[in-house]
Amino acid sequence: MSRTEFVLATAIILFVAFCLGWFANWLLHRFTRVAAGDVAQLDRMSQELHEAEETRDQAITYLQQREAELTNQLAQTEAELGAAMEGLRDARHEAEELRAYIENQSKPAGDVFASKR
Repeated sequence: MSRTEFVLATAIILFVAFCLGWFANWLLHRFTRVAAGDVAQLDRMSQELHEAEETRDQAITYLQQREAELTNQLAQTEAELGAAMEGLRDARHEAEELRAYIENQSKPAGDVFASKR
């Protein structure tokens, strides 16, 4: 095999390898190409996902505001309950004092009637 034949054989082998690689690349891209309908569907799905995330964020914000309002209302109600309980405790104490006073005032009068008999 002469030098010219060797160079020619090598060139033909490299050209065939190049052609096979190019053909394989073309086949691969041909079968894995994304259809226009699939791209449109992906765009629509991404838009719907974005809208769903915005809706979720709005719902979270609303729930946080509502929770803050309810926490504030609960604190006010607990404060009112504490004040009412304190007032009730004071009223009971005052009622007990008045009962004791009335009983003390009634005893001597009762003893006077008992001694006259």
